[in-house]
Amino acid sequence: MPRPLGELEDAVMTRVWKWNRPVTVREVLEDLQQERSIAYTTVMTVLDNLHQKGWVRREAEGRAYRYEAVSTRAAYAAALMNDAWSQSDNPAAALVAFFGMMSEEQRQALSDAVRIVQGPETVHAAEPARAPEPAPTREAAEPGEAREEQNPGQAEDTSGR
Repeated sequence: MPRPLGELEDAVMTRVWKWNRPVTVREVLEDLQQERSIAYTTVMTVLDNLHQKGWVRREAEGRAYRYEAVSTRAAYAAALMNDAWSQSDNPAAALVAFFGMMSEEQRQALSDAVRIVQGPETVHAAEPARAPEPAPTREAAEPGEAREEQNPGQAEDTSGR
């Protein structure tokens, strides 16, 4: 799992992802300078570090390089979410807490993503699943007799096994 990008790395990668084409240090520098004071060598170092970490590939063009993203911002975000989720000692509770933090727009995006992943053969994907009803139990007839319970979701075996 990749380590989260630092603040300046993220600012540089945001441009590389947004432009979705090979970029030069000069292009990134000029765009970054619209919001902060930053040196050419700083941007060059950040892009070199991102190359060494495997975030960008580069190709020589004259005396400079053109840098291109290796994967998408969506893939990066997914890897961060997966890493955070996998570190939970209770993944189901972590998901419930995460869903509780989501806006209605984010929940709709999640619902759309689930439909895409499940494909068109999924029936009633938007309907919430109903919890199974508890199986009936038979109380012991006499003290010490074991109670018999049927496991929900299993059909009663009538084959004599």
